Amino acid sequence: MRKQCLALTAALLISMSGASAAGEADVVDVRATASANGTWSFDVTVLHGDEGWDHYANRWDVLAPDGTILGTRTLHHPHETEQPFTRSLRGVPVPEGVVSVTIRANDSVHGTGGREFSVSLPK
Repeated sequence: MRKQCLALTAALLISMSGASAAGEADVVDVRATASANGTWSFDVTVLHGDEGWDHYANRWDVLAPDGTILGTRTLHHPHETEQPFTRSLRGVPVPEGVVSVTIRANDSVHGTGGREFSVSLPK
């Protein structure tokens, strides 16, 4: 009986941990490119253990040094079999004088909080 209880407890703990097993979404690489019209393009690589529609990386943001969101790339579906994955955002206006930005990712369970990535904006 004790062995059955322990097995049942272990199975319950494993199934309950599934929602948080993926952890937070991490930004692992960023490429920033200036456009001729004065806006910026960002190619951002995100790593997250997407587990389907209930827990996946669902967006990333471009932040000015003061925390202002300059642009957001919504991710419309899980990337369970494509990790890490890279997506782009074009036409991001960056205010005059801003020489670096931070990219942060968001997932549908934890929100923001994973590894962020700061990038200098070449002139």
